[in-house]
Amino acid sequence: MSARTMTSCYRLLRSPLPFKAGFRQQIFPVSAPLAQQRDYSSQQIIPPPAKYGGRHTVTMIPGDGIGPELMLHVKEIFRHACVPVDFEVVNVNSTASDEEDIRNAITAIRRNRVALKGNIETNHNMPPSHRSRNNLLRTSLDLYANVIHCQSLPGVQTRHKDIDILIVRENTEGEYSSLEHESVSGVVESLKIITQTNSLRIAEYAFKLAREKGRKKITAVHKANIMKLGDGLFLQCCKEVASGYPEITFESMIVDNTTMQLVSNPQQFDVMVMPNLYGNIVNNVCAGLVGGPGLVPGANYGNVYAVFETATRNTGKSIANKNIANPTAMLLASCMMLDHLKLHSYADSIRKAILGSMNEHRIHTPDIGGQGTTSEVVQAICRQIIVKNGKAVTI
Repeated sequence: MSARTMTSCYRLLRSPLPFKAGFRQQIFPVSAPLAQQRDYSSQQIIPPPAKYGGRHTVTMIPGDGIGPELMLHVKEIFRHACVPVDFEVVNVNSTASDEEDIRNAITAIRRNRVALKGNIETNHNMPPSHRSRNNLLRTSLDLYANVIHCQSLPGVQTRHKDIDILIVRENTEGEYSSLEHESVSGVVESLKIITQTNSLRIAEYAFKLAREKGRKKITAVHKANIMKLGDGLFLQCCKEVASGYPEITFESMIVDNTTMQLVSNPQQFDVMVMPNLYGNIVNNVCAGLVGGPGLVPGANYGNVYAVFETATRNTGKSIANKNIANPTAMLLASCMMLDHLKLHSYADSIRKAILGSMNEHRIHTPDIGGQGTTSEVVQAICRQIIVKNGKAVTI
């Protein structure tokens, strides 16, 4: 079967509407409102109930680089705050030739429904058959919504102030569909998959999140001026969903202009929604605006499972085991996990202690201009948390 035949067959299998080259009207615009074709309003992510005397079991994947040491600090703070969470640790070897380890991790997440994850390295020098462990995990568990909260933090010197942006990224398709082939030497075809179903789903998630958080504006990021079918479909889905949320202002912006606007006037953005690759780029730009990868937490949500990690997927290999990694992003991700488990009092106490410790400039880690160590940061956080009647409170 030729490469073009394979591409055509895949489109027929994945496309929610019939596909024929040259017949754009079959896909965009559509004859009926997209948001009415499938109801997403009842979808909600339900956290697993507590068990074993009110305790929760969470899968912990240490990952590569600084991941293992940061996980030890998460455990330390959870013990100090008497958080009712037990961790099931599953190690994933990013260099393994088979997928047994990541399959074990996926099985553990299916069992516990919640995970805290360190970054797993994806080596681009591996053969094409080697699949990204991160990508495999997200697609296997249908973790369709990647959410990060980029906000200015106390005590961190940055060019821009008062940044507070929620970024919602479609997490399972787009350029990360892992569909590419080289049928002719020197010519590679890569498939970017955009589907109506998943575009509606992520748009609905973003608008629902904006309503729950009291946000006023959503910006859809796209490249529909060039990719009129793929990004055009994504943009049309966002517009259709926006019509059901009249209290939220909706705007769209081309991705290249978006990056310029972010570094010049980031305060204009409130909530942003976008396809997979654009989200990866925008996440990293926004993390840089508020101080770097060591400060911003992230979460991956599906209808059943949730995996929490740092917002940027850098393993920090060069600073591993040197006691200088900034633990803030991973600790804030663990607070997001506690909120997901409805352990709000613990999440609030630990989060307040983290933010309070950031005002102590003498313990800032090197990534934000200080000379402090990871251990000093963790100790400062623990000093601000006391336990009264079995509950953690911040002093």
